[in-house]
Amino acid sequence: MIVSNTPAAPPTPIPSLPRRMACWVYEGLLMFGVVFIAGYLFGTLSQTRNALDNRHALQAFVFVIFGIYFVWFWAKGQTLAMKTWNIRVVDVNGAPISQRRALLRYLLSWLWFLPPLGASWLLGLSGAQGGVLTLGWVAIWAILARFHPERQFWHDAWAGTRLVTWVPPEKQKREEKHEGKRKPKDRPVASDPS
Repeated sequence: MIVSNTPAAPPTPIPSLPRRMACWVYEGLLMFGVVFIAGYLFGTLSQTRNALDNRHALQAFVFVIFGIYFVWFWAKGQTLAMKTWNIRVVDVNGAPISQRRALLRYLLSWLWFLPPLGASWLLGLSGAQGGVLTLGWVAIWAILARFHPERQFWHDAWAGTRLVTWVPPEKQKREEKHEGKRKPKDRPVASDPS
């Protein structure tokens, strides 16, 4: 048996659940812009005048556009929202993920929405009822991460990916440099009454 004297690399910290969910919400806000541009492009190319015309084709188009967006950015490590929250997606060994693994993660990430959408459709729920069901499922799916040994989302575990805290080296250097320039404030010395 060979024993290495080299210390193991410190484990990469896993972002907290509230931080991951804040990133998730921010990503959703950014998706409004992607949906707007995709919808405009689809409407222009298909000459669709009414939003309900070609609805299923539009949904399929947006699904593909989302896939391109997420697979592209995840294969590079981060989306814009993930950069903002200093979160990076890596494989189980901490290496960048391939586009194939990013595609698998994208497909599995639909577990955030497909179960409640399917249940809403099967039960014939109204939009408001479906929205409440979806919010409840999102909360449950997020909380289920607490039962994973590394507190990862289950779709990440099944895709062979992990979310980790990651600060770009240049940003870290700037922060360290900025911290080095700070000096503790001089406190006034109380005068001795004698």
